[in-house]
Amino acid sequence: MIDSLTRLLDLMQAQGAIRFYAKRLSPNDNSKNQVYLGGGFGALNVLPHAPVTTDETMRAGSIRRRDKADLQFFWIDEAGLSPAPNAQLILYPKYPEVRMSGFLFKTQRAPSDLMRSRDAGRVLFLGVTADGRIFGYSSGAENPVSRELEAAGPIEQTGVFLDLTPLRAGAGNSRDALIAVLRAIHLKEWIPSQKLGPDGQPHPYAARNGGGYTLEAELGISPNGYSEPDYLGWEVKQFGVTDFTSYRAKSPVTLMTPEPTGGIYREEGVEAFMRKFGYPDKSGKEGRINFGGVYRTGGAHHADTGLAMRISGYDAETGKIIDLDGGIAMVDINDRVAAFWGLRGLMDHWNRKHAKAVYVPSLARIPPPEYRYGSRPKLCEGTDFLLLIRAMATGAVYLDPAVKMENADTAKPAIKRRNQFRVAHAALGGLYQRSERHELV
Repeated sequence: MIDSLTRLLDLMQAQGAIRFYAKRLSPNDNSKNQVYLGGGFGALNVLPHAPVTTDETMRAGSIRRRDKADLQFFWIDEAGLSPAPNAQLILYPKYPEVRMSGFLFKTQRAPSDLMRSRDAGRVLFLGVTADGRIFGYSSGAENPVSRELEAAGPIEQTGVFLDLTPLRAGAGNSRDALIAVLRAIHLKEWIPSQKLGPDGQPHPYAARNGGGYTLEAELGISPNGYSEPDYLGWEVKQFGVTDFTSYRAKSPVTLMTPEPTGGIYREEGVEAFMRKFGYPDKSGKEGRINFGGVYRTGGAHHADTGLAMRISGYDAETGKIIDLDGGIAMVDINDRVAAFWGLRGLMDHWNRKHAKAVYVPSLARIPPPEYRYGSRPKLCEGTDFLLLIRAMATGAVYLDPAVKMENADTAKPAIKRRNQFRVAHAALGGLYQRSERHELV
């Protein structure tokens, strides 16, 4: 038996975990009733998962639909890892809520008695790796691991989860630790452009996109291919501003750049889409066709492309998803679908974002390239895919594509794809349950 919380987190970290959580289990949190992970879809931004799919089964003469996402879930103990191949998240859009199930089926060395019981005081501990694996450990009320958790005092929460990541790092409260390090970076004033290398050391960086890399280097974050930069569970983003008085952002925030999953764009190909809906380059570049403009839900058909943006599968009055087969569509004047982004695909992109994010303003100057970080970062907590869809439905989040086709007058045109969903910095708060600009000094 694992005899302490420290030992448990050591074992999880040795297997690659970088974020750590705990959930106090209620009597209904068991293998029969599934484990409740909160209202809305916020848990999807905490626990990495496979793409959301829908199962259809016939029951009592009617079709039952179940939306789910598989997990790479393992129970952990002193002997190592025991895979739970049927662990999955179940989505209930009509409530809405998320639950976890299948975590005992065909699994060895799982805490079956605990997870089948309704005993009070049970705790489920979770470790999450950068590559999307999840390690689970369950303990009863009298277990020393549970007792140590209770003795730890107040612990910050992310949705229904106790966030043990700062506790593991010895940082206390992650928000306070983040604010302290951002204050120190701000007080440094101008910092030479740099990027952390594979050796973990900062190295000079000359390219013009060094603002994010320099901030990451100051935070000790090594660039990786798994997700956005992460500091004690906070997604870290920097953005250029015109000055440190108005803090006006130079450009909107690009939230994600997913490719369409349907419509002419997908079915006939990008070249066919561009020849139907693109327009000649307005600066006069020969052989170039562009597809651009700003598209908001419910807006008019664009003068250059003839397309408008529409949303389906979402009930704006109730704020609920009514059909995960819906999505964002670009339609022509005859309602022919030119491009379509399904809700499942958009959800998969959005769920890669962290539940907590900080947006740090910056100034740049050359030569040499240097950056300075402002005293008023925006701290945002509690994102949820439902908040994103609501923002799309109201037009706060919009499509701002920058697709181009060069050598269009030849047999082998070159196509650059970039379908951007963006939001103004002033509207960022609408994508989170809580947000504020914090004054560092």
